[in-house]
Amino acid sequence: MTNTPLDRWFVALDIDGTILSDFRGDLNPWTIREVARLVDEGHEVTIATGRSVPATLPVLEQLNVRPECVVCANGAIILHRDDSDPTGYRRAHIETFNPNDVLKTIHDKLPNAHYAVEDELGLLRYIGWFPEAGLDVFTERVDTFEDLFTDEATRVVVISATDEEQEFHATIKDMGLHQVSYSIGYTSWLEIGPFGVNKATALERVREKHGIKRTNVMAVGDGRNDIQMLQWAGEFGRGVAMGQAPPEVIAAASEVTHAEADGGLPAVLATLTKSS
Repeated sequence: MTNTPLDRWFVALDIDGTILSDFRGDLNPWTIREVARLVDEGHEVTIATGRSVPATLPVLEQLNVRPECVVCANGAIILHRDDSDPTGYRRAHIETFNPNDVLKTIHDKLPNAHYAVEDELGLLRYIGWFPEAGLDVFTERVDTFEDLFTDEATRVVVISATDEEQEFHATIKDMGLHQVSYSIGYTSWLEIGPFGVNKATALERVREKHGIKRTNVMAVGDGRNDIQMLQWAGEFGRGVAMGQAPPEVIAAASEVTHAEADGGLPAVLATLTKSS
């Protein structure tokens, strides 16, 4: 029996550390089963990720789900399903910013860090070192720091490979970056996006489009870039942190599931039933 609009749930899932263990991780078959069950019952299941569009679409295929809307680039891009597009999706909402002043400011403080700028198409141009997992066909190494400058970007990434995490946090805090919002993805990793834009702001747009009640929202994530999303979902619904999440992420959630390695995602999805 298909759910009526009143009991339909809107479920938003982070990818790395939630759906997958890492960039090349395999999907838990129980996750695929639970997502299929929720979709069959009429719930709306989607992805909300920091990944670019090209890095997100293959996960949708693995998950065997085609939601009407998908959130990428930490909320800077919202995809709408479009069968006329070769990928099956089009970029319906895009938020960009000029990253040049931010790049200069951070570079003055952290000249030995590694930098990257991502555009709306998902091309990540970088200088220095970046994790091997991110070096795919959607990356381009540039020769000079100035080659990163552009008028529009969806994301700036900074990796400080030698600083301790506390020192990195302090350095960023002292910069007073008022033009953009930022979140530390993991130790010494800084992601900067358009001001006031995050997974929560994008998901609220999508929720309104679907007409689903705030009380029928579940979001699941494990990273610091999921904090606003978990707070948003948990305010009236369910904001679920993965068991391996950092303490501040767990503190932002309304509940905690098992770690990804212990099947935390399918376990929490299984709690959503027709009577939920």
